Amino acid sequence: MKKELICILCPKGCRLTVDENLNVSGNFCPRGIPYAQSELTMPMRLLTSTVAINSKHTIRLSVKTSAPIPKDKMFECMNALDGHVFNPPVHIGDVILYNICNTGVDVVATMDIKE
Repeated sequence: MKKELICILCPKGCRLTVDENLNVSGNFCPRGIPYAQSELTMPMRLLTSTVAINSKHTIRLSVKTSAPIPKDKMFECMNALDGHVFNPPVHIGDVILYNICNTGVDVVATMDIKE
């Protein structure tokens, strides 16, 4: 059984075909091969979200994971973020939650909030 997908690692958007042995064809650069193999065996995603913050200027702080996490852990990680309330100051890149859901990946702030 063959699976078809579109590579998203560069603007070309190669149409990849992967067979049952994880052989990849249709890629125009070498980055498509590990992407397709990973996508079929253990898909990973970058989590982006917002969390509550005690601030005079905003009620939400935008955050993201520092690296991709397994796709099947997305909702578990979202639930882990829910209920946390953070205090300023927070700077871009500050780790606000270490090792979310034992993935080995941290959650970092993507905006500055001074007060």
